Amino acid sequence: GDSVITVQLTEEDKVEEDVVFYLVFTGSTVQHCTSTRKINPGSLETISPGHDCCETVKVALCASREGHPVLVVAEESFQFIQDEAYDAAQFLANCAGNQQALNFTRFLDRSRPPAADVDFLDEKVALAFRHLKLPEEWNVLGADQSLTENIPRETLMHFAVRLGLLRLTWFLLQQPGGRGALSIHNNEGATPVSLALERGYQKLHQLLTE
Repeated sequence: GDSVITVQLTEEDKVEEDVVFYLVFTGSTVQHCTSTRKINPGSLETISPGHDCCETVKVALCASREGHPVLVVAEESFQFIQDEAYDAAQFLANCAGNQQALNFTRFLDRSRPPAADVDFLDEKVALAFRHLKLPEEWNVLGADQSLTENIPRETLMHFAVRLGLLRLTWFLLQQPGGRGALSIHNNEGATPVSLALERGYQKLHQLLTE
């Protein structure tokens, strides 16, 4: 999702200004409806929605006008593919509670990617996370809920905060175990809150303490 889609209208479709066009994406389990904006009399533009799986879906271009029934102008197929952000989100989701895997992710911290790359990573991975099919029992702290907060360990929240991933941190806070992760110390004695403060991530620190 989150890609720009351009629709070229035929001469017959170039109609009055009061006609509103939108796209309906119909997949195997999910349907999306997106608005469009007119770039010029013959072109429309929209942003592709995030989807829950990789598949080819049917897309219908619909026209709506007050006082008239909705008209399906054209239909076409559209393919959602798995990208690197989706792979990264799936990997991180599977890492929850896995200390060996979470410690492995710390190599990203040592490489210290540029701020622009971090922001891009944050935006794409957070978007992919929102569209993952997470199991109902999924938890930021992992499947083993018998562990107490007194046991030092790395969490997904430590990972997100360490890299300054604001959007991903916000997403994790909304998930089961997200708030509980804030008080957990890792092997260096740092909590996600103290990491944000130590690294000068003011917006992140505010998010974690509000």
